[in-house]
Amino acid sequence: MDNILNSSFIKNATAVSGFDMFVGIIVSFIIGFFIFMVYKKTFSGVMFSSNFGLSLIGMAMITCAVILAVSSNVVLSLGMLGTLSIVRFRTALKDPFDIVFLFWAITSGIIVGAGMIPLAVVTSLLMGIVMTVFVNRKSRTTPYIIVINCENSDVEDGVMNLIETKSAKSTVKGKTVSKTGMELTVEVQLKDGYSKFVNDIIDIEGVVNAVMVSYNGEYMG
Repeated sequence: MDNILNSSFIKNATAVSGFDMFVGIIVSFIIGFFIFMVYKKTFSGVMFSSNFGLSLIGMAMITCAVILAVSSNVVLSLGMLGTLSIVRFRTALKDPFDIVFLFWAITSGIIVGAGMIPLAVVTSLLMGIVMTVFVNRKSRTTPYIIVINCENSDVEDGVMNLIETKSAKSTVKGKTVSKTGMELTVEVQLKDGYSKFVNDIIDIEGVVNAVMVSYNGEYMG
């Protein structure tokens, strides 16, 4: 019986008090949920991934649990450090901005696990305000990309004249020329939300088709 009571397993099981575990996990969950809501509000991509948003909550809680375990045992901290060193995060992030939220969740879990709950709460509130204000102020005018297939350079001149007249701003982003015709990729900002001029483009003689889509302001062509 004495051997059982004095075993390292029993000592490790009681190294972290139940109150500390409960408070740490609950607070990390609340902060993780707050990060998830900020991510959802500031998301500007094409397809929102709820799985990534929920992983932010789990990341904060798991990191908090790891820090609670490490802080209670020096030997365990060395072993866990060696274990985590072989872990590789290989999931490709579609938006570099997602890295900010990922590290935000991890950092919050570390701070809560270290017992610095006020620091975690204040930091998260300030981060949430900064993210919401500055991300939503990026652009009030939604940019659009128009892809036009036309027959020759004379048709191209007519298309560009129409776009420059009907839009607030236009910039050629790409041009592909072949023996059968050409493809223009033009970034435009609509004038008072007017988009019906795309219908006028297709009426120009020599235009095969025209497609307009909204995008996030970044383009590689």
